[in-house]
Amino acid sequence: MRTQVAIIGGGPAGLLLSHMLAREGIDSIVVERQTRAHVLQRIRAGILEAGTVELLRAVGLGRRMDREGHSHDGTAIAWAGRDRFFIDTRKHTGKAMMAYGQTAITEDLYAARDAVGGAIIDEATSVRLEGVTSNSPSVNFGKNGRTERIDCDYVAGCDGFHGISRQSIPATILRTFEKTYPFGWLGIMSETPPFPDIVYGHHERGFALASMRSPTLSRYYIQCDLATKLEDWPDERFWAELKARFPKNIADQIVTGPSIEKSIAPLRSFVTEPMCYGRLFLAGDAAHIVPPTGAKGLNLAVSDVFYLARGMVDAIKHGRTGYIDSYSDMALRRVWGAERLSWWLTTLLHRFPGDTPFDERMRENQLDYLARSEVAQASLAEQYVGLPFED
Repeated sequence: MRTQVAIIGGGPAGLLLSHMLAREGIDSIVVERQTRAHVLQRIRAGILEAGTVELLRAVGLGRRMDREGHSHDGTAIAWAGRDRFFIDTRKHTGKAMMAYGQTAITEDLYAARDAVGGAIIDEATSVRLEGVTSNSPSVNFGKNGRTERIDCDYVAGCDGFHGISRQSIPATILRTFEKTYPFGWLGIMSETPPFPDIVYGHHERGFALASMRSPTLSRYYIQCDLATKLEDWPDERFWAELKARFPKNIADQIVTGPSIEKSIAPLRSFVTEPMCYGRLFLAGDAAHIVPPTGAKGLNLAVSDVFYLARGMVDAIKHGRTGYIDSYSDMALRRVWGAERLSWWLTTLLHRFPGDTPFDERMRENQLDYLARSEVAQASLAEQYVGLPFED
């Protein structure tokens, strides 16, 4: 097979890149190791930055999002049993965010690719990249018992943290930066009306989060030990613990119900540099992971794709390589900003093993300052709603 861009990974990053390239008349083939059903069963992020919302609308993917998503104007924080305070992102930035699940975005992207006959190869095995430092790289894989090869001009590695793309870059080239956290998030999803606002809770029992996926789909989390087992957390225990970590006036408004999904996610910060090697370019979780506290994971994947699509279009259609040559540096500036915000919020809002009373007073003082200072709230709002893409 021959295409202009071979894309490894059929999640939101890979599908969005394929969709955006197609709108510019550039061919691509997406290679995914899982089935489509498996990809669509993944439960992931659901809070979209203002720039992500604008981009999805600009590339023709906004209709369902605007119909089913939930626009919101900020995030609340509650701690030490006090009433919450609200960081009004719309007031401070003039921009609105959107609660719209990653699963729905993936469904929209599959529908868009199917509508124009986009090439997506599912259940590809033994994916291997060759010649990525040459002008004619190739992607080799198994399908239905046969070995297949795609010759291309560029390879986009959108295959996640455990994918083959990053592993195809020599260890002598890559620099990795990583921090693991000594806890995880136990999350539950239920078909119940969500709490009206996204609320972060800081409590002596641990962090809690009230979030949403749609006006009828709620998502809640509690901080848990890494050794936590799902079977030890029936719905009733989860709801009781969640409510115990919020002030009573918030807890009383949480509508409980049977879970439709429950999972435990460890927290990690990870960045690899550079995000390219020859004609191989990494995007999304293949290059970086952020703790979910900052709601940045999916949004970073979208910004990566924006920069990468722009660079590939300029190089393939116009022979200009400035954007593609600067892709890694430009993407990493945004990545590190998101990493810092996510690390800071994680440190501020969670309880860490070994914390002393001094550590806790420092957190409470920082939260007090944030609640009192319009300048501090404006700074957080600007970062949380998402900085503009670079020109």
